[in-house]
Amino acid sequence: MNGPLITRHDLERRHAALQDLRRYLAEQERDFERQRLGLQAFARRYQAAVGALYQELDALEAQLQRSTEALLGSLLRQGIELGLPESSPLTTGRLPEAQLPRMAQLARLEGLPPATALPPVPVGVDIAQWAPPTLKMLYRRAAMRIHPDRAASDAERREREQLMMAVNAAYAAGERWRLEAMLVAAGEDVLKVCGGQAQALRNWLAHCEDLVQQRLRLVNDYLGALSGTGMYRLWRSVEQAEARGLDPLATMVMQLRAQVVERRKELYISSRLKPDSSLARAFLHQRAGRQSGTPSRTGSC
Repeated sequence: MNGPLITRHDLERRHAALQDLRRYLAEQERDFERQRLGLQAFARRYQAAVGALYQELDALEAQLQRSTEALLGSLLRQGIELGLPESSPLTTGRLPEAQLPRMAQLARLEGLPPATALPPVPVGVDIAQWAPPTLKMLYRRAAMRIHPDRAASDAERREREQLMMAVNAAYAAGERWRLEAMLVAAGEDVLKVCGGQAQALRNWLAHCEDLVQQRLRLVNDYLGALSGTGMYRLWRSVEQAEARGLDPLATMVMQLRAQVVERRKELYISSRLKPDSSLARAFLHQRAGRQSGTPSRTGSC
């Protein structure tokens, strides 16, 4: 048996590191699940608080878009150019961005996929039975088994003295294979001399490490995707505000109700404007400016 040995210490260290990695993975999986469920609960709460208001705003915006497009078309047919920005929804025909973040737009709200099961431990799980003994351990075993003092006769003593010299020479030369051969010839158990299939155990450890690390990368990807969503950031902002005694969702509801009132007024005005009036042109400019300057409205704290 030549070449570098797989020592018991190496196997024990790798096995302990694998167990630590598995415990860390389990903590990360629990953390993801806590955050996922917390975000889902907040999304339902958010939907219940502002969902109907956002839907009403969407409907009002759609009606306003049709009304303003009709006014704009009437002016254009009369040869009146308003000089609105090309990117304005009034000229592109696009409705404003959807107000309410949809659940379908939230990445990674589903749970983690099932993990691949680790392969079974090779037969003989005791690492001490798998790792071969060190050269010094072999030497001590050989010395104890072959020592001349254990001879039953003078002839056997002379034979043991010759073997003992061979043991000392093999140990001094670092010839492990000779010590193993002498021990096996003396009746020592082969597994205790050469160790079990240590390479098989090391391969098993390497395979398990690879599977656990792959799973850990997947969990971290899911955590990153979850924390990167707008709804997640809103959730954390609301949590922080509520910890300070504020009620940001109530504030958002008040703001949305004010917007609903404003859109209703705009819709009422647009329905009564004469297309060729200066008020109609002023209304269209005002609405185009408001739409162009309106930031994304997904709520803020």
